[in-house]
Amino acid sequence: MTHEILTSEEMAKADLLAIERGVAGLELMECAGKAVADSAAQMCRRDDLILIVCGPGNNGGDGFVAARLLREQGWSVTVLCLKPPAALRGDAASAFASMPGEWQEISALEDFGGALGSAGLVIDALFGAGLDRPLSGLAADIVGAVNAAEIPVLSVDLPSGLNGTTGRVASDDASQGCAIEADATVTFFRKKPGHLLYPGRDLCGTVFLADIGVPEEVLEEIGSGLWENGPGVWLETWKPPSVSGHKYGRGHAVVFSGGATTSGAARLSAMAALRSGAGLVTMASPPSAILVNACHLTAVMLKSIRDPNGGGDEDREENEGGCGVDALLKDERLNAFLLGPGFGVGERARTYVHAVLNAGRQLVLDADGLTSFAEDPEDLFTVIRQGHVLSERVGEGEGDTVLTPHDGEFSRLFPRLADLPKLQRVREAALLSGAVVVLKGADTVIAAPDGRAVINSNGSPWLATAGTGDVLAGIICGLLAQRVPAFEAACMAVWLHGAAASSFGPGLIAEDLAGELPAVFRQLLARGPE
Repeated sequence: MTHEILTSEEMAKADLLAIERGVAGLELMECAGKAVADSAAQMCRRDDLILIVCGPGNNGGDGFVAARLLREQGWSVTVLCLKPPAALRGDAASAFASMPGEWQEISALEDFGGALGSAGLVIDALFGAGLDRPLSGLAADIVGAVNAAEIPVLSVDLPSGLNGTTGRVASDDASQGCAIEADATVTFFRKKPGHLLYPGRDLCGTVFLADIGVPEEVLEEIGSGLWENGPGVWLETWKPPSVSGHKYGRGHAVVFSGGATTSGAARLSAMAALRSGAGLVTMASPPSAILVNACHLTAVMLKSIRDPNGGGDEDREENEGGCGVDALLKDERLNAFLLGPGFGVGERARTYVHAVLNAGRQLVLDADGLTSFAEDPEDLFTVIRQGHVLSERVGEGEGDTVLTPHDGEFSRLFPRLADLPKLQRVREAALLSGAVVVLKGADTVIAAPDGRAVINSNGSPWLATAGTGDVLAGIICGLLAQRVPAFEAACMAVWLHGAAASSFGPGLIAEDLAGELPAVFRQLLARGPE
């Protein structure tokens, strides 16, 4: 099962398509209100007062339905309206007319304070996904009062003030905006990016997803191309080893090492590539680092490789012995490469990248490999596109490139995109570069040049330690070696990375991650696609 994500605009389209297929708008609202009422009942004690704050749109309509159902079940409910009933339209007006019991219009913050003080739960039904401006005036004052009160909050669809597409608090040049800080959020049919992207993920609290009767077939017509990361997105593209298989059928990954004092990062990557299932892994090491790498590695093979440009006097030690990168690339069995962790920034990195991509090989570019192109990103994008053309010529999907920047590296490679909302900037970066882009973080986003994207939601706080990004790059390389397509390999690797960290838990260091992968694979194979 895949978990599609819809932007606010796409969800509005889904509602319209459902209505076109014969599902009444009021029926959708009734189902949404029931989901809100059910969630509220789980968050309250029976003697609690439930305060429902309703806005003028369909979000408020959901609140009116929830109020009616909760009152019918015997709950004590107070309904406060931001606008008078005469301002209501359509289904929201019908829902209000069907709600028994009293209600009160909020004309000033003083009207709100007394009810808030006696509430055991606040249901935020002010504004949902349709809000396209920052909250101001009385609405902003209400949000501030709710956030200041130590009372649980359940938001309808989205916390009021949150942009569902960007995950940011709605703001403009005149206002920084504000948003409800919810303990839980009930949303409908599909999650929105704002439920998964920070700071939205924090503002939403626990997210409950409710089926309100929108037909599943509308997803095909919408064609979102955005998913919450999980096995349903990529598992079918990964083939577990077969009894009759052999290591050469699992691909051969190559990780480029830095010098003797910076080689640890590449070793983390190499072990991760091996643990992720690559049949063979070779570390391509400068001659001066061969001994230190040999002291640490057993199953990972070593190949001495010298600077293709010969270097200056200061590089003489690096170039004593070893073959050149072009000679290494003559071995067509080497099908996936990783460059960056601990490699060093400069011309040597750029030369290696050109050589690998011009040979039509798959490449994961991380850390120093990315920074080496900061002064001329277009040089990187050009060689990626050239490599892709070559890969299509050989017809085996080789040549796909995966870039794995954190925010700082992303800003250096894509300075014009740095201030855009996260999902938009990653999608545009993938289109601009011709590569799969993995923008790392607590809410990692992966995008392909064709517009497909996923938002990862299984990140772990234990990953905030040195070297874990090197492990992620190695997992991606190992999956590429197994001929998992680049987009799916990146998505799978990010998910495995988070699952391994959560499996290990407190005390995690980067060296622990690769060793935790077998347990994650066993669980993955046992349960199949989600």
